[in-house]
Amino acid sequence: MRNIFLFVIIPLAAFFLGWFIRWLYARFQLSSTEQKAERVIQEALKEAEAKKKEALLEVKDRQIRERNQLERETRERRIELQRMERRLIQKEENFEKRQEYQENQDRTLAGREKSLAEREGALSLEQEKWVKELERISGLSAEDAKRLLIQSLENEALHEAQVKINLIEQEAQVTADRKARDIVVSTIQRIATDVSSEVTVSTVSLPNDEMKGRIIGREGRNIRTLETLTGVDVIIDDTPEAVVISCFDPIRKEIARVALERLISDGRIHPARIEEIVQKVTKEVSQTIYEEGEKVLFELGIHNMTPEGIRALGRLHYRTSYGQNVLDHSKEVALIASALAAEVGAEVAVCKRGALLHDIGKGVESNGEGNHAEMGMELAKKIGEDPRVVNAIGAHHNDVEPASLEATVVQIADAISASRPGARRETLDNYLKRLESLEKIAESFAGVDKAYAIQAGREVRIMVNNDEVDDEGAKGLAKSIAKKIEGELKYPGRIKVTIIRETRIVEYAR
Repeated sequence: MRNIFLFVIIPLAAFFLGWFIRWLYARFQLSSTEQKAERVIQEALKEAEAKKKEALLEVKDRQIRERNQLERETRERRIELQRMERRLIQKEENFEKRQEYQENQDRTLAGREKSLAEREGALSLEQEKWVKELERISGLSAEDAKRLLIQSLENEALHEAQVKINLIEQEAQVTADRKARDIVVSTIQRIATDVSSEVTVSTVSLPNDEMKGRIIGREGRNIRTLETLTGVDVIIDDTPEAVVISCFDPIRKEIARVALERLISDGRIHPARIEEIVQKVTKEVSQTIYEEGEKVLFELGIHNMTPEGIRALGRLHYRTSYGQNVLDHSKEVALIASALAAEVGAEVAVCKRGALLHDIGKGVESNGEGNHAEMGMELAKKIGEDPRVVNAIGAHHNDVEPASLEATVVQIADAISASRPGARRETLDNYLKRLESLEKIAESFAGVDKAYAIQAGREVRIMVNNDEVDDEGAKGLAKSIAKKIEGELKYPGRIKVTIIRETRIVEYAR
């Protein structure tokens, strides 16, 4: 029994005692959790109630603010509406006053029109009466009298207009000649440049006549190599100690001349050496071309030119026209154009740039068709020049119409540079043809007896028939001949047209 008590009863008692203690602890723990939960719920309810009250207060406050804002806006709108209403009322009053004034004016005008109509009717009757009386006295109808009067007025107006034109032209000529003379003379004095000879051949001096054989080489291989590489004609004749290089391309001619001089100085003349020297001289000439272009741009203060434009400009260093170096001519035209632009109020930079580039087409490496003005315009467009500069290039020989004052200034500057004394040379054939053309144009007009081109073609004197051309008609004839010369001939400078009309009465004393 003791063992049963120890091993059965005591463990059971301990188990039930532990279970009871655990149950009591669980009850106590549950009660504490419930209390805590109750407290949390109560606090949450209080906090929610407080937040609810706070939210209600905030909503009420917002409603009050919005109500005040709405009332303020309503009050402002009401004031604005009252102001607009007053303005409308004032405008209506003004409109009514104007309408009333306009009605009064209309009534007044209607009365005046009625009065004028009545007077016009009376005047018409009076006019008809006087017209019939005048027709009876003069023996002419109204239409005939009107025609005679109009013809008389036209003749009188034409006479007065011609007299006025003559007076204005005389005054303008005096002023323009004096002003133009001052501008041109001062400009040419500042920028006059030397003139180079226009030749298509160059002469290379030789130390002795034996050098001619070395230049020709065995079976002519040396001279053929030089001609093939440079594209020139090397002329070796009986001229002592000299060789002539002929070519219409001045750059190729210059390359051949320098290369031949170096070969003669070096003494080693054979195809390989010729090819080496020609390649070297070609590079040097190309560099010289670029440097000449940069040099003239620097001297004139012109910037932002593309390499292609600089090379085309530099090639003009080796070009001549009527004995005038084209690059020097272009530089001279640029200086003249800038001086003229400053005098007449044109844009100096555009005039200077257009004048410098006006002959750039002569330096374009192209085998295409077209004159130098057209090729110059294409190059100027390609390198991004100003449209006014492009137009000035194309208009300097009237290939296109001048579209700006700057283009006209460039055209005038080019003519001044070309026509100044000693600037250009002209072949005898061209000179004689120009004189003959001047005389033929003058003699093609009715009333001209004889025409004489004098002063190297810068003046044409015209003898007119005294019976066919009067003093007023001589003015118009001179203008017509001048316009025809401008339209049909190309010439440097200007040509003076002088009309000579005289009356000769001959009587013999016997």
